Amino acid sequence: MSWYDDFKAASVDSIARWRLMRWPWVVIAFLSCLLVLIAHNVFQVWLYMKPCEQCVYIRYAFLVMALGCIFPIICPKSLIMRLIAYVMGAYGAIYGMVCSVKLMKIHKAVHSDDPMAFFGMQGCSLEPHYPFGLPLEKWAPDWFLPTGDCGYDNSDVPIGTVLSPLQQSIIEMYDNAGGWYLIPPVKFMSMAECCLLAFGVALALFLILAGCGLMRRHIR
Repeated sequence: MSWYDDFKAASVDSIARWRLMRWPWVVIAFLSCLLVLIAHNVFQVWLYMKPCEQCVYIRYAFLVMALGCIFPIICPKSLIMRLIAYVMGAYGAIYGMVCSVKLMKIHKAVHSDDPMAFFGMQGCSLEPHYPFGLPLEKWAPDWFLPTGDCGYDNSDVPIGTVLSPLQQSIIEMYDNAGGWYLIPPVKFMSMAECCLLAFGVALALFLILAGCGLMRRHIR
């Protein structure tokens, strides 16, 4: 075997062992939940950015991935538990990517100079329709009921609200940029683009964990 084959076999074997441990699943679940918590507690509650329809769908997708990871966290060496995680993780990631792409298109149309850019655009309603008929907007309306318009990401501060200096400066930064961006001054990566990247990375992780397990069996 060449050095590359040795390296490949060692790498595949290492990652294949990871899938039998709890920590990779804990990391994915933790980061998925963390992003939802930041979206709600920081942007929605603290910065008064109302979530749109696609935003709450994206939250749902992250939580589906996190929920799927709970199974191998309970019993990482169980093939059935891992299969559940792979299926739920891939479903959540793909669903989230679809919603992120739709939000990207709406965001682009909203900020376009073409008055007809938004014509025929769909996907921004105040009445969500979750997969499998889940009434999440009724179970947890503060988390899953859309109250904002897609593609705007501007703060809607209630009249009479006293903001802290930090709140005021961050809100003004996003308002000056015309919405939420990873780097507001240069309008680099909108919220939808960041979510698409996060879901893409998550999907790659699920595929790598599953693929290395299959490759390990083939190598041996």
